Amino acid sequence: MLPDYRVRQRDYLLEISRSMTQELDLDKLLERILRLSASLVSGQAGIVILRGDSGEWHVAAAYGINPAFIRYFDPLLAQVPNHEDPARFELPEINRLLRDLTHSVGLGLLSGVWLPLNVQKRVVGVIFLFRSQPVQFNSNDRLLLQSFADQAAVAVTNAWLYRQSQRERQRMQAILDAAVDGMLILAPDLTIEHNNPAFTSLVGLPQEEIQGRHHDEVLRFTRVLHGTKLTQAALGGWPLSPTATLYTEGDLERPGDAPLPVGVTYSPLMTQDGSVLNVIAIIRDITRFREADELKATFISVVSHELKTPVALIKGYTSTLRREDAAWDKDIVRDSLEIIEDEADRLTTMIDNLLDASRLEAGGLRLNINDANLPNLVARQIERFRAESGEVEIRTDFPEDFPIVLADEDRMGQVISNLLSNALKYGPETGEIRITGRVRPAEVILCVQDEGPGIPPGDIPHVFDRFYRSDQAVKTTKGAGLGLYLSRAVVEAHGGRIWVETLEGNGARVCFSLPRER
Repeated sequence: MLPDYRVRQRDYLLEISRSMTQELDLDKLLERILRLSASLVSGQAGIVILRGDSGEWHVAAAYGINPAFIRYFDPLLAQVPNHEDPARFELPEINRLLRDLTHSVGLGLLSGVWLPLNVQKRVVGVIFLFRSQPVQFNSNDRLLLQSFADQAAVAVTNAWLYRQSQRERQRMQAILDAAVDGMLILAPDLTIEHNNPAFTSLVGLPQEEIQGRHHDEVLRFTRVLHGTKLTQAALGGWPLSPTATLYTEGDLERPGDAPLPVGVTYSPLMTQDGSVLNVIAIIRDITRFREADELKATFISVVSHELKTPVALIKGYTSTLRREDAAWDKDIVRDSLEIIEDEADRLTTMIDNLLDASRLEAGGLRLNINDANLPNLVARQIERFRAESGEVEIRTDFPEDFPIVLADEDRMGQVISNLLSNALKYGPETGEIRITGRVRPAEVILCVQDEGPGIPPGDIPHVFDRFYRSDQAVKTTKGAGLGLYLSRAVVEAHGGRIWVETLEGNGARVCFSLPRER
């Protein structure tokens, strides 16, 4: 029979080993290991030193030792050289450092023992136990403590892995929460297990109305433009492999709000035997892509229409002049060539505007900044439009001390030309166009006002958009919808601003400002 104290040690060891395997919090586990192992051999103090993945050593827990004394340990541990066999080279060095330090400080710890923490020949760390009794740790003590240390090493490894998994989980949670796209994690039966805040914003539903509900109850499409719905695809056998993906594009129904264009990509997480663990859904707002497609369609429609007219006129007049069965007098030839030249100029202007719009998309316009005299620029543009103005009188009003500004004269001439062209295009065939200049302490302002029907309030927010033309403008005038778009780009590149002022039925006024100093 075993002596009573042996039975108690065995039972005690089984009890604390069982409690250690149930504890996954690493800090609490290390504290329990030290306290119970010290109690097991009547020790008064202990310390746990762990080895990191990169080979560095650090104090992870201490029991019965003054915290001020612990601060001396880490600098010493940093001096331990990293070796591929830490059990043979690093542990003895750490033991020597610790014994020397405790002896020199004189803690009165008369005996001590160190126990390596190993898991599958991998050094996890080391435990040091001390007691203030003159009796040394005997072989039975060491055997008992080593079996304890072996189990402690497994428990430390489990807690370490648990902590790493928790950190990875927190990291994944942070990534999900920070994602701009909506994300869903679906169970095999397509109920929602988790969603990120972006998805909550997209669908406009509170969190409690999302989690636990079926996918089809939350992601409801008013129409599907591409692909098939997830439920239909699942009924058809999707997914057949871990790399299978499903893409659905349509308009997402939202309570109390307009449908939202979205593209949803589904990806499965599967086990090795082909069972579905989860389905990951990424929901992206594709409003801008839809707008880009609409803009592309508008661009093709507008440009093809605007190019067709001058090309047709040039071809028609050229074919007419080339007829050999007719003798054209000089006036007809001159008028025909003038029309051909005007239409060719119109094509050139359109192509230049398209190129400028392309340059803006590619990274902005280059400016050649010099002293610019805006009244002189206006006068040159008025002279250029003299033939087109007909019975419309163009008046200017600039103060005599209107200052010179720093600007690109060619680009500002382009802005004034666009504004003057719009005023002639949308104004009446008779009447007046006024171009005025104002001086303020930090800026100058130039306005072009016509006497046309004005701009409807609903069109004002869009007049500077690329290719935008109101329904009435499309019916009554020619143009590609680039003039005001380019004018805004030029003015803003100069550090200014541009805006419209209108009273429907009483004309429109377009103004822009330029800073007096750059």
